[in-house]
Amino acid sequence: MSVNYVYIIGSVIILILAIWIFLIELRLKKLFKGAKAKDLESVMISLGEELERLNISQKETEKYLETVERRLRKSIQNVNTIRFNPFAESGPNQSFAIGFLNEQGDGVVISSLYSREKVSVYAKPIKACKSEFTLSDEEKRVIEKTKS
Repeated sequence: MSVNYVYIIGSVIILILAIWIFLIELRLKKLFKGAKAKDLESVMISLGEELERLNISQKETEKYLETVERRLRKSIQNVNTIRFNPFAESGPNQSFAIGFLNEQGDGVVISSLYSREKVSVYAKPIKACKSEFTLSDEEKRVIEKTKS
């Protein structure tokens, strides 16, 4: 009776080992698939070379993204418009002030004053949300709205 148990346990162990070997064989076939490699060393070498190429590509991408980020901070990101009527007799709100600012608050304010006789357009440079030129109340308001 004990000999039968030994055979059964031995058979189960052999079956488990056969399944385990079969699974390892499948994994190895997946590893060597498409590589046309003769041995594991050449597969590892090709994987190392590919990893090195990916690292170089990642460094180049990071460098490019840093350049893009610097340029983006300098680009116009905030735009706002205020329409107003500077002269009581001129009718509806035909005048306007437009603010164009980047992340640091640098940019320009363009204003247009409309009257029946003429239209005047002014452009004032802005540095850190301030201008060396005198700003009208509307221009100050549009800068405040634009920077927030």
